[in-house]
Amino acid sequence: MAQVILKDVSKSYDGQVNVVTGFNLEVEDGEFIVLVGPSGCGKSTTLRMVAGLEELTGGTIQIGDRVVNDVPPKDRDIAMVFQSYALYPHMTVRENMAFALKLRKRPKAEIEAKVKSAAQVLGIEHLLDRKPKALSGGQRQRVAVGRAIVRDPQCFLFDEPLSNLDAKLRVEMRAELKQLHLRLASTTLYVTHDQEEAMTLGDRVVVMKDGVIQQVGTALEIYHQPRNRFVAGFLGSPPMNFFRGSVVREGDRLWFDEGSGKLPIPDWASKGMQEQVGGHVTLGVRPEAMSDRVTARFDTSDNSLKMKVLLVQPLGDRKDVYLATPEHERSVALVDAYARFETGETLDVFFDMNRVHFFDAGETGRALVTNPNTSRAA
Repeated sequence: MAQVILKDVSKSYDGQVNVVTGFNLEVEDGEFIVLVGPSGCGKSTTLRMVAGLEELTGGTIQIGDRVVNDVPPKDRDIAMVFQSYALYPHMTVRENMAFALKLRKRPKAEIEAKVKSAAQVLGIEHLLDRKPKALSGGQRQRVAVGRAIVRDPQCFLFDEPLSNLDAKLRVEMRAELKQLHLRLASTTLYVTHDQEEAMTLGDRVVVMKDGVIQQVGTALEIYHQPRNRFVAGFLGSPPMNFFRGSVVREGDRLWFDEGSGKLPIPDWASKGMQEQVGGHVTLGVRPEAMSDRVTARFDTSDNSLKMKVLLVQPLGDRKDVYLATPEHERSVALVDAYARFETGETLDVFFDMNRVHFFDAGETGRALVTNPNTSRAA
């Protein structure tokens, strides 16, 4: 395995459409890195540039001790797993897995040993004589991964490999891929638009928007300490709620004025929010940090807004509760199954002010203060 370094990498088409801009990342030997972001953010293009399937407009890509900008894909010593599996339909599983090694004219005994070993790792020994049409989606994905493993590459590249699977199988395959990585200690770049995949798989996560890296860190770092509002809203299900408002001073205390009510700015944030007095900011709060008074696991004094219950969705041990204020059409609280919310009623909804975030106004506003309570969780 090897380190992968991307330095000032960019990609544009016709010199006008910038797909990736100023991409800098060092993937350590054996590290599992996940690129995540909405469709069109440049994550797959970045992966394809590492693979050599897209030419760089600028910057350098290094795999191991080689700069590979001008190295053909077949000579980069990488293995790529695609969303579509890309198996040869006329070949058996054994033949699919062995194909790349045959092209390299490896000895027959070596090929057989590597195919058998990879099949054992993936639990598909009993499928070696089947053709792809006789396999389920999950089995085809295992074969595609096995075809990559037998090559023993310096780096594995995965381009949304689980997106064609149903929800239950995606969860199972996520766990299998993570276990496989722990077993092989393989340097891996993985692309997905699914934030749950990103959080469960990656040693580190790279959040992208419009071809630009927004934040790099562990899943917990990004979840608990987002650098801007975009990152805060992208990771998490349901996503973070945002309330536009202003910072006001009453006596010796600062308040967040939502328009229909006020929330006290906690002591940990007061110093950093002094310069925002009179200005517009955005308060962010995770759904699990909102509750009714009875089931709240945090202080419930002076930290509520009157909200109307739009919809209650039971989810077994919890509920998704959709809420609105006169100023904000929709937010979501993730509450205990026994929390008392009824569709159509208006009641006090409490905020855990030790877990809120404050951002500059605007859709990509930067984080204004660092929350010491959530930084400990990260």
